[in-house]
Amino acid sequence: MAQLVVALDFPTREEALALASRLRGLVPWCKVGMELFSLAGPPVLAELRTMGFRVFLDLKFYDIPHTVAQAVRAAAAGGADMLTLHTQGGERMCREACEAARSCARPPLLFGVTVLTSFGPGQMPGIAQEPGQFALELSDMAAAWGLDGVVCSGQEAASIKARNPRLACLCPGIRPASSAADDQCRIMTPAAAVAAGADYLVVGRPITRAADPVAAAQAIVQEMGS
Repeated sequence: MAQLVVALDFPTREEALALASRLRGLVPWCKVGMELFSLAGPPVLAELRTMGFRVFLDLKFYDIPHTVAQAVRAAAAGGADMLTLHTQGGERMCREACEAARSCARPPLLFGVTVLTSFGPGQMPGIAQEPGQFALELSDMAAAWGLDGVVCSGQEAASIKARNPRLACLCPGIRPASSAADDQCRIMTPAAAVAAGADYLVVGRPITRAADPVAAAQAIVQEMGS
């Protein structure tokens, strides 16, 4: 069954933890991205785990293989249950990251970023392919290199699952029907993403900026299970 991940993209640690506290028992995963991690550092991962959450650290590692492998070990030691790295980092980088993850006492799940959901057709620098086709090709590589899953839009989940059923699909760009698209281009409703085969739905602003974040999260959870 698909799981909801709330993106704690806040300008302060206090705001992030306050919302997380309200969502305890309702949302299983919290995402710590670049903004919150830059502000609060590794201790925020431990604080979220103490609250009972599983932690998705979304820093999208992309560097030489040794550096990424060391970053995977450090993130796992800090409490991350799931990590992202750019599939475009290549085979050596991804394989060494997988080896590093397997060596950890608590191996984190590794997800390869394919095409950011903010990209629409013709917007990827130097890449002529349509986003969906490019995401599918990168997913094939991610499967061959041993990654646990890929980050993709819900629009690509069905085709990725058809080609690589072992891969889990983590889908940002999830927007309830009444929500604004914001800066996302390839969006999908929670129900449609689940129907397409998404395993994890990442939702930020439709929850965090809602007048009642708990009610917004409850509505998404209900839609996911309907």
